[in-house]
Amino acid sequence: MSKKNKIALALMLLLGIGIFIYSVRGVSYRALVDDIHNLHWGWIVVAFLCMGLSILCEAIVVKRLLKRQFPDFSLKDSLRIPLIEALFNGITPFSSGGQPAQLFALVQSGVDAGRATSILLMKFVVYQSMIVINFIVCLFLGFHLIADKLHVMGILLLFGFVIHLAVIIGLLLIMYWYNFTKKLTKLCLKPFKRFLAPARYERYDKMINEKIDNFYRESLTMKDNYKLLFQISLITLVQLFFYYIIPYFILLALRVDHVSLVTVMTLHVLIVMIISLFPIPGGAGGAEYSFSLIFSTFVDSGSKLVLAMLIWRIITYYFGMFGGMVALVISPRKYQRKTLATKED
Repeated sequence: MSKKNKIALALMLLLGIGIFIYSVRGVSYRALVDDIHNLHWGWIVVAFLCMGLSILCEAIVVKRLLKRQFPDFSLKDSLRIPLIEALFNGITPFSSGGQPAQLFALVQSGVDAGRATSILLMKFVVYQSMIVINFIVCLFLGFHLIADKLHVMGILLLFGFVIHLAVIIGLLLIMYWYNFTKKLTKLCLKPFKRFLAPARYERYDKMINEKIDNFYRESLTMKDNYKLLFQISLITLVQLFFYYIIPYFILLALRVDHVSLVTVMTLHVLIVMIISLFPIPGGAGGAEYSFSLIFSTFVDSGSKLVLAMLIWRIITYYFGMFGGMVALVISPRKYQRKTLATKED
């Protein structure tokens, strides 16, 4: 990790501690201690296992994508990729550091940059698609449950969905209507010509067109592997299932057992969508506020709500980050690319 990233990590840890201290300011210390003492630790272990299984599913996706050209790529080295992604997603605004960090980790393992980019691209497209599908389903199932609580955040929720959907539509346009997308991009960039210096405009135009060209070249591989796409889509759905179910087990650990599994998962999907809009790394502040606001529906005790929020953040945010720190110091095996690639099975 660079010095800048280490500082960002330290700041995020301090910010997390600060948010927790602020959250407990109006809570009885005795009540909080009693709630910790009464926790059902078995369900906490199950919640941690779900997070671990979610990370494992993502590692299986990486291993599956590498299978054709790196058939001996181990599950242990595949696990490094989502853990490092979690670390750098957690310390960069809008989770922007996760993709470059994964690319670096794959190159460390001997995967050439071009192939690594293709793998991460396929993984990103599938993950975003599954997020959007999950959200659409949950929007119909659970939005009415929290609409009166969200107010302005309801607009943010829909805005987040529009952004995720726009990303998918944009990628599909490049994949299937390449020439049309190039013309559309040129048309959209034209108004900026009036406000930007000619050299700067040309630089942006060249950069955007290069990214479109690179994505299109990589997408040709994706379009030829429908079976593989279907397989990793199913694994990604399982990955998201394990992630979205975590708050349910946290509530059970707090002995809040009058909740519906489907309802809790639905609300967690909506929370994750809201968090993605906050520019602060890890959605710090916004994540805690959203969780407390939405899950106050089930938890009427202030101390239990704060404890639930803290456990949820430790499992879904800090667990992956600390795992990523461990993954960084473990040197991966250097793999050799298979020379005779067979058709993807």
